[in-house]
Amino acid sequence: MRAEVPGLASTAPAVQPGQGDSATHSSKLLHTAVSHSIFSPSISSAAERISAILQQEEVGDRKWPPLFVQLNELFSTASGLAWRETARWIKFEEKVEDGGERWSTPHVPVLHLHSLFELRTCLQEGTVLLDLDAHSFKEIIEKALSAQPDVWDPELQDCLEALLLCQPLHRTTTAPLRVLTELSLAPCREKAKSCPEPRTQFSETPLKEQLRNRFKKKLLPGAEVASVMVGEVDFLKKPFPVFLRLREAVTLGSLAEVALPSRFLFILLGPQVKAKAYHEIGRAMATLLTDELFQRIAWQAKHQEDLIAGIDEFLDELTVLPPGKWDPSDRIPPPRCLSSPNKRISMHLREWKSHCNGNTTAAKDRPSLAHLHTSEELERTGRLFGGLIQDIRRKAYWYRSDFSDAMHIQCLSAVLYIYLATVTNAITFGGMLGDATANMQGVLESFLGTAFAGSIFCLFSGQPLTILSSTGPVLVFERLLFSFSEDYGLDYLEFRLWIGLWVAFFGLVLVATEASHLVQYFTRFTEEGFCALISLIFIYDSLKKMLSLAEAFPINWHYRADDVTLYSCTCNLSVPGHVTAGNNTLSPPTTTLQQPPAALAALSRAQCLGRGGHLQGSSCPYVPDIALMSFLLFGGTFLCCTTLKHFKSSRYFPTGFRKLVSDFSIILAILIFCAIDAALGLETPKLLVPSELKPTNPMRGWIVFPFGANPWWICLASVVPAILVTILIFMDQQITAVILNRKEYKLQKGAGFHLDFLCVSLLMIVTSVMGLPWYVSATVISLAHMESLRKESTASAPGEQPEFLGIREQRLTGLVVFILTGVSVFMAPILKYIPMPVLYGVFLHMGVAALNSIQFTDRVRLLLMPAKHQPDHLYLRHVPLHRVHLFTFIQLLCLAILWVIKSTAAAIVFPVMLLALVGIRKALEFIFSLHDLSWLDNIMPAAARKEAEGKQRRKQEEQESNSDEESELMHRQGREINISVN
Repeated sequence: MRAEVPGLASTAPAVQPGQGDSATHSSKLLHTAVSHSIFSPSISSAAERISAILQQEEVGDRKWPPLFVQLNELFSTASGLAWRETARWIKFEEKVEDGGERWSTPHVPVLHLHSLFELRTCLQEGTVLLDLDAHSFKEIIEKALSAQPDVWDPELQDCLEALLLCQPLHRTTTAPLRVLTELSLAPCREKAKSCPEPRTQFSETPLKEQLRNRFKKKLLPGAEVASVMVGEVDFLKKPFPVFLRLREAVTLGSLAEVALPSRFLFILLGPQVKAKAYHEIGRAMATLLTDELFQRIAWQAKHQEDLIAGIDEFLDELTVLPPGKWDPSDRIPPPRCLSSPNKRISMHLREWKSHCNGNTTAAKDRPSLAHLHTSEELERTGRLFGGLIQDIRRKAYWYRSDFSDAMHIQCLSAVLYIYLATVTNAITFGGMLGDATANMQGVLESFLGTAFAGSIFCLFSGQPLTILSSTGPVLVFERLLFSFSEDYGLDYLEFRLWIGLWVAFFGLVLVATEASHLVQYFTRFTEEGFCALISLIFIYDSLKKMLSLAEAFPINWHYRADDVTLYSCTCNLSVPGHVTAGNNTLSPPTTTLQQPPAALAALSRAQCLGRGGHLQGSSCPYVPDIALMSFLLFGGTFLCCTTLKHFKSSRYFPTGFRKLVSDFSIILAILIFCAIDAALGLETPKLLVPSELKPTNPMRGWIVFPFGANPWWICLASVVPAILVTILIFMDQQITAVILNRKEYKLQKGAGFHLDFLCVSLLMIVTSVMGLPWYVSATVISLAHMESLRKESTASAPGEQPEFLGIREQRLTGLVVFILTGVSVFMAPILKYIPMPVLYGVFLHMGVAALNSIQFTDRVRLLLMPAKHQPDHLYLRHVPLHRVHLFTFIQLLCLAILWVIKSTAAAIVFPVMLLALVGIRKALEFIFSLHDLSWLDNIMPAAARKEAEGKQRRKQEEQESNSDEESELMHRQGREINISVN
């Protein structure tokens, strides 16, 4: 059913001009318009025409320009008849409100069913001129009138031509400042607005208001105009309908609201009939011209019957809203997303082809079983390093554009955002590494390693949008490795060096054997489990850091302002005119009242002030609010980031300003709360980076030697932990790569799974030799990087959501981020003004944003919702709710097991558990059907091949069965024919 025009109402059917029995005529039209009937299994001639037209389009592969449709109606004014613009369409309808002062909100057009039947009659019995050669509006009118020389007498033709060449009045969109200027002159123009004088002379050139119309920005480049003109006149005895298509698009002067070339024109003039009959027919014609399928037909129609077939197909796809069950005055808001017109057209072609092949099963809206990561990046070549060579060839083609495509202001906001996130991550994980390894690896090593590894990866990797970082799983392994080395008296860095060298070797073997081909077994089940785990680690670590601040700066819950003298603050009672006792030096003429110190200390704040004293001591004005202020900065930054990120969908301010605020939302939130912190002057914990280039632990150097500190057999024994690290690095890197290279991100430059893993493996050698942390793709920060580089369409129709165009794919943002991270050592005087709670709030925002980006989170919310309040997710239409909950429960159980293993002494088997997720997903095929898994997850390659083979086998069996039935039928017919002849 159609989504673009979901409603029709037959509340007050219009009477067709010149027809006596309207009901009988409508029933005939309705019978003609139905192209598919249960009593007529054969496909109709209208569907055959449309399918033939669409097949020609497939062969030609031509791009059709978008249409702007405008409805001009004829009104009677004090000065005579005048054309006025009353509605316009790009995708949705906008009406000029009563009074002509403003446009309505965009809404889905709701048509009268009878108006479509009347329009069909107009096209069937009226004049249709296709590929008309004309270069002006006057020439078009002359040819349209001369197409029926026997119908109109010369005098009537002159009247029609003079009427059609009247200047139309448009309601143009002006700038806000211009509106304010016009409002100041409103009293002078009040009379003109209440009764505007029509311009009698049509302008063959666009007017100033057309050229300055800001509405043109809403149109895509190359857009063309379709004009609809309807009205009633008293000198006509029968309707005058004309539909024409120009061979070459021509700018028809001041006919349209925007100065663009015109392609289509529909004119309907006639005698007076029931109210708004012509208005509804004009709206029906305009709505048809905004329908993508009818547009294609109107573009390629060669005969009048092609247009009639287009209307029949439009009628066949309509959805009818029954009268009395809804309010016709309500305006249906545009949907948040529309199905692709190409998908609708391809479905129409598939349905027609299947009907021609004898398969009458309707095409269903279901996901493809082959929705896998089986792109060309993961195809096996069968040669050593074959996949790596293909990755290098693929990425070399885009290498120059990887730098030129970064010349956009959006990349600046991405650099600042990801830089602060990377610095915070380096400090956080560097501090954790320092605590876990006795400062053998600390904050400085984390900074230098992040800068070096990240820069090299951005220059030579296959997916430069990936951000390398120390991750939680790697930190767990480092802690276990250091504890093992301490327990058995081994040198930690030397032991770690041999593990890193073996990991690099195993990585090269995996790259050579194209092991990244196994990525296709990482379905949504595995991706979501890993992404949820990393997101929860970010959320948990940010909250844990804030709680540690509360321990460092505890809130004194028993603090009372009246007891301030008890908190190292003394009461000074002084009387003027005396010499101070107890000192050898003279002071101003005041005397301290001689009271025991204990008595002074026992006085409260109120008692001290009541006796005329004053408070003396450094703690008198102190209020222990650092922890509370830190939590306010933390929560405020998180809320501000989230609010400003969604500001682009707000109703306030122009689109460009809203998008700019959304792009710089994280930076704005950080600046706002840094300013608040500086204004209050509280000593909240600040961002402190190392200021000297020397190892954190003075007992170590910058180069780790492979021999000397440990027994010789350690180089061989390191193979066992190296295998576990290889599994961990492979799973961590490749799962993140799969998430970043999803099809929904619309990446154009391709992925590089083999090249990425090669870079990570080679970097393992350098970081191990220098005693720097090991680096792998950081899921949450990489997703935040991708999100900050989203591209959306700038020209969107009113009511239409901006179209997601893809990601700004380039290498420069990541490279600049890591270079800035390296030079942060010299930026310590500037960075020390950034409060750590603000950065922890950014961490929380990134974790929550990544967690909300996966379907798993939506399904967890379903567990807490009653069925009647659940959102209309597509998978809920096809999978029983209890099966959805079972799938979600299994994912929750796996996530809980991963978290427990990561947080306990069993963390050594964490890499194996990551690999076990793939096995658990394979086992789910014994619990869920492939149909359910196709909606909740992706189909694994083996199951997809099995399903495809089963479909092929069933298809062959059906063909053999059909051929057997046909031969048997021919045999029976042959016997009957022989008997009849005898």
